[in-house]
Amino acid sequence: MIEWAPFILSFKLAGVTTAILFFIALPLAWWLSQTTSKTKPFFEALTALPIVLPPSVLGFYLLVVLSPNTAFGSFVSDVLGIELVFSFAGLVVASCFYSLPFMVQPLQSGFEALNKHMIEASYLAGKSKVQTVLRVALPNIKPSLLTALVITFAHTVGEFGVVLMVGGSIPGETKVASVAIYEMVEVLEYGKAHIYAAIMLMMSFVILLLVYMFNQKQKLGVV
Repeated sequence: MIEWAPFILSFKLAGVTTAILFFIALPLAWWLSQTTSKTKPFFEALTALPIVLPPSVLGFYLLVVLSPNTAFGSFVSDVLGIELVFSFAGLVVASCFYSLPFMVQPLQSGFEALNKHMIEASYLAGKSKVQTVLRVALPNIKPSLLTALVITFAHTVGEFGVVLMVGGSIPGETKVASVAIYEMVEVLEYGKAHIYAAIMLMMSFVILLLVYMFNQKQKLGVV
């Protein structure tokens, strides 16, 4: 019998992470796309680091930083009453770090591809930077925006190493679908593992297919 709780938790984590990252990555991606600062390569490398960094390494450092034994972890625990280790809140924080480049890079690419005259015209019309981003830039990068949102969501759903290091496997709290599959393989329940893995595979494929179909329609001017 399929237990849907890990899938529900995975989607909940992905949804919360994607929403938070959108508001964090939007100004960062805009700044990276517009700046001519010499520090740009540094921030681009820092943002992209989770792509090449082993999840276990990132998970380990996050586990250390979020631990109540550190100043930050102690502050969050004592002042805010939030435990970040082996909790859903901790998974959200870890996922935001791990999935950040998947939100930033598509948005940055979309902003960089915009016609510069369009941006200049917006400023000349008296619009602020915020208005320009929200009313001019974003509506003109729909494929990049959709790619950023969907890929971030799908990537978060498939997380394993980071969430296992930071959250462990607490049913209903931190036991996401990828961790559930890992545990099934550990106890040699390959039948269940096949079912869970197949569900994840199909969902991931359908999500990507819809994104590419939408982007193709955008290029053809259908949408």
